[in-house]
Amino acid sequence: MAAVKEGDYDGIREQVRKIMKQPGYDDGSAGPVLVRLAWHASGNFSLVEHTGGSNGAGMRFPPESVDPANAGLHHAISFCLPIQAANPWLSHADLWTLAGITAIEDMGGPKIPWEPGRTDYSTAEAAAEHRGDISERLPDGALGADHIREVFGRMGFSDREIVALSGAHALGRCHEDRSGFEGQWVVNPIRFSNQYYKLLLRDIWKPRQWDGPFQYEATVAGTKLMMLPTDMALVQDPKFKPWVEKYAADQDLFFKDFSMAFAKLIELGVARDDTGFAQLVKKSAREGKPLDQTAQPSGGGCPFAGGKKRDAKL
Repeated sequence: MAAVKEGDYDGIREQVRKIMKQPGYDDGSAGPVLVRLAWHASGNFSLVEHTGGSNGAGMRFPPESVDPANAGLHHAISFCLPIQAANPWLSHADLWTLAGITAIEDMGGPKIPWEPGRTDYSTAEAAAEHRGDISERLPDGALGADHIREVFGRMGFSDREIVALSGAHALGRCHEDRSGFEGQWVVNPIRFSNQYYKLLLRDIWKPRQWDGPFQYEATVAGTKLMMLPTDMALVQDPKFKPWVEKYAADQDLFFKDFSMAFAKLIELGVARDDTGFAQLVKKSAREGKPLDQTAQPSGGGCPFAGGKKRDAKL
């Protein structure tokens, strides 16, 4: 992988596109696992403790790297390593999030706003001191609506945003040797679309009879598909279901809402200073107050909504 000029993020996007094809890996594409890497690197943020989030790239170190919820993500990190090695000016944290949004776009999804400035932990000790205990913050596919709201609410997401972000299950598949679950959600798992919602609304899902954890199954167009309990919760819950119906009927609306929600997700835990970089300093230390007395972010909405317009590309 050749180096690109420092700050050339369009050049980095092109390099991500070059690693998308991965013969021998799931469906021949690194795309879905790159999206999952960006998601899991960001989705452990807490508005209460002000820890976690995409800044720091903590998944390079234990215990985050060996968290069962992150099983299999070493593949995505490995796919990204040639890019990072050729461009040492680029932080892992910026690369992981940029790779995720580039993969979504490359697989037919919407453009997603993105800004650089994330920095990396230099050691496992630095990561542990700054992040603290962020275990058990990611969704458990075996649970229901209350769990989903607890996990996403901790990050400041509304019901609408929760359902929009769940649409990422249009990509990829579960692996029995990672999560315990097995199978893909949609017929084409390397194409981003609203098919996930259309399938959720169909009366075709039956409990799978097998020795693994409880999940649902159906066969569509000759392809065996699955849904998790957390997926079915979106149509069983009266406040989630209307958004499933809206996104099933209107892909443009889904793309719009997903773009803004995912942009918000990958910004969690990223507080840039005047230099444009997000220094790895605890919010409480920066404000000189105990954690339980620090101010929470205002608004709670997407950081890209309102104010100065930010383009999807730099």
